[in-house]
Amino acid sequence: MDNIDKKILATLQEDASLSVAEVGQRVGLSSTPCWKRIQKLEAEGVIMRRVALVDPDKIGLGLSVFVSIETGDHSQDWLDRFAGLVSAMPEVMEFHRMAGDVDYMLRVVVADMQSYDGFYKRLIAAVPLKNVTSRFAMEKIKSTTMLPIP
Repeated sequence: MDNIDKKILATLQEDASLSVAEVGQRVGLSSTPCWKRIQKLEAEGVIMRRVALVDPDKIGLGLSVFVSIETGDHSQDWLDRFAGLVSAMPEVMEFHRMAGDVDYMLRVVVADMQSYDGFYKRLIAAVPLKNVTSRFAMEKIKSTTMLPIP
């Protein structure tokens, strides 16, 4: 990956709705070579997909919760079952297996406390868990999807 590819990635992360000609203009390429580079980045899996970012507050999903989970079962069967169940929950925006004192961390987005309570009850009923700790975000200070391109 060269500097032009990096510029293309930075440009698309800022605004993926730009035309190929606009991206090319910003990175110093004509449309055809720019399009070929974008296609190559997609084929290599560097660009995974292009999406619209939606403001959660404007669609009534104003509560963000970070959920720490500890389990007493670290078997592959348990993980497969847990991962399948949690991955299917639409409220879960991110799901990470962690190192340290917490086994899993979820970022959950819901409308309100009542909605979170329903999510929580479904989560704890799904599989045996040792501990679940919920942390409620009071204010979003920074949120970005743009990766720093080295």
